Amino acid sequence: MPGPKAATPTTLAAQRSLQRSLPFDDVRDFEEANRGFIAPLPNEGVIRAEDGRAVWDVQRFGFITDDAPAPDTVNPSLWRQAQLVTKGGLYKVVDRLYQVRNADLSNITFIEGDSGLIVVDPLISAETAKVALELYFEHRPRRSVVAVLISHSHIDHYGGIRGVVDEADVKAGKVIVVAPEGFLEAALAENVLAGNVMSRRATYMYGNLLPSNPAGNVGTGLGVSTSSGTVTLIPPTHLITETGQAMTIDGLDFEFLLAPDSEAPAEMHWYIPQLKALTAAENCSHTMHNTYTLRGAATRNAQAWSKYLNASLDRWGEDAEVLYGMHHWPSWGRERILEMLSKGRDGYRFLNDQTLRLANHGYTPVEIGEMVEFPPELASHWAMRGYYGSVNHNVKGLYNKYLGWFDGHPSNLNPLPPEDAAKKYVALMGGADEVVKQASAAYAGGEYRWVAELLKHVVFAEPEYQAGRELLADAFEQLGYQAESGPWRNFYLTGAQELRQGVQAVPTPSAASPDTVRAMPVDVFFDYLAVRLNGPRAAGKRITINFALTDTGEQAVLFLSNGALNHSMGRQDVNADVSLSLTRTTLNEVILGTTSFEQEIAGGRVQIAGRGEKLAELMALLDTFEFWFNIVTP
Repeated sequence: MPGPKAATPTTLAAQRSLQRSLPFDDVRDFEEANRGFIAPLPNEGVIRAEDGRAVWDVQRFGFITDDAPAPDTVNPSLWRQAQLVTKGGLYKVVDRLYQVRNADLSNITFIEGDSGLIVVDPLISAETAKVALELYFEHRPRRSVVAVLISHSHIDHYGGIRGVVDEADVKAGKVIVVAPEGFLEAALAENVLAGNVMSRRATYMYGNLLPSNPAGNVGTGLGVSTSSGTVTLIPPTHLITETGQAMTIDGLDFEFLLAPDSEAPAEMHWYIPQLKALTAAENCSHTMHNTYTLRGAATRNAQAWSKYLNASLDRWGEDAEVLYGMHHWPSWGRERILEMLSKGRDGYRFLNDQTLRLANHGYTPVEIGEMVEFPPELASHWAMRGYYGSVNHNVKGLYNKYLGWFDGHPSNLNPLPPEDAAKKYVALMGGADEVVKQASAAYAGGEYRWVAELLKHVVFAEPEYQAGRELLADAFEQLGYQAESGPWRNFYLTGAQELRQGVQAVPTPSAASPDTVRAMPVDVFFDYLAVRLNGPRAAGKRITINFALTDTGEQAVLFLSNGALNHSMGRQDVNADVSLSLTRTTLNEVILGTTSFEQEIAGGRVQIAGRGEKLAELMALLDTFEFWFNIVTP
């Protein structure tokens, strides 16, 4: 089975050109990333679940060291970022504020109140969060956790919460959980309704299927990887609902600024005056972020993002002495904080406004992606380099945000599906052998993007044609080697691997964890059923079902008509085909797939009245989503 190839002369020339264009003699990031180091991660960075399975292993990235030059197969700017994000362990930021870094994709922050501990953003997995907390306690006084702050609604900032607190203490009022308004709704929407396709694409984006080596996974730019432990969720007890809202938590004052529809749908910044410590959450880190993420999500509002950074500057820029983030390393000193916030502000504003300027000139998203470049003062700012986002795909996402998918050209209004078009293109070009011949010449000339454009048609027209697959894999590989963006690299290299080895199913964490399901409003569950409904098969059918949850008192009626599944909350239909009575706990188990309505009816835990066959008929109309669907082949 063919493996990775070496970097070609064209790729080597591209790497050297980029090396010459950037200020590699600016080492402030390395100084800041090392500052305050106290202790390394335990067990050499391997964190295991109760069954012994490794859910986090930084040893895989041991080949990335400070003194190792960039390999020929890695963009030198991305290699520099990899050297920085692999630094991990416990760090002191300022008095009373500590972080554990590289115990997961994100940071976990510990803030010492007057008597207890405030935990910020407890990672993806309960296992990694628990180890991080114990590492902190090994070097600081052991004290009770009194609060958890969640900066935003992405899973790497709340999934490990049960590793640091017991839900019983939250329910008893011993621990508060603080999050921005809309947090729960955003967390559930992103991980449930489109969860299957997002998670599959995330295996490409985060390089989960790639070996960690100089020709494979060198990280994501945002961190090295994602943990694969137990995802948990405890709903917030306190919501921040407006900018300017303040809370005193265990003797420390927190001043909040809401930043919705920025890096996450629900996000917030805050400042602690006693510590002169400011965080802009994930809106200001040491990379250009995604205004559109390649795993798939709604495009973010770069204009609002820019304004939130500006508002943080206006409110706290003159007073803050440290800027700490939920990824990467802090920045200290007023001048450095102003640099980070102002260049972040200007960068996102530039992306937004230049996209709209060029769109108003009539340029299309692909053209705009080629045209927009940062001015030198932003292009040379390491924290706005495209390690995670990229200028190219961010501006395409912003075009789509304002104008949608259609670029205005009539030929793109209703194009042929990929397989149909591919067969016609390949026939027009003289057959697969001729296309591969032309692509081979283009590959020899270093025209890898053109090779990919040509050979995607061959692979979709004749997916078993091995020469086409192999050469397309080679082109993807060189594009990956050259990519400065971690997700671009991972997409290209995973695509190459899939072409060579086929789709390899491996264990993957499920975002639809038990905690996620328990926190899911019944309304969202019924929306998820509607997403799974096979509309064509449901055509001509009419079914009405009452649901009554006996422990929560909630009621709903589902009605299938015209190939669509709708529902109304808070009522029952006296003419329903069938009525169900059950507890929310039983419904949760059905959602998780550990049981079925049929089993629970037989066991007496679901009471049913009316025509039970109508429930079975509806359930038979629901699709089950295959996770390991093809991406680079039809």
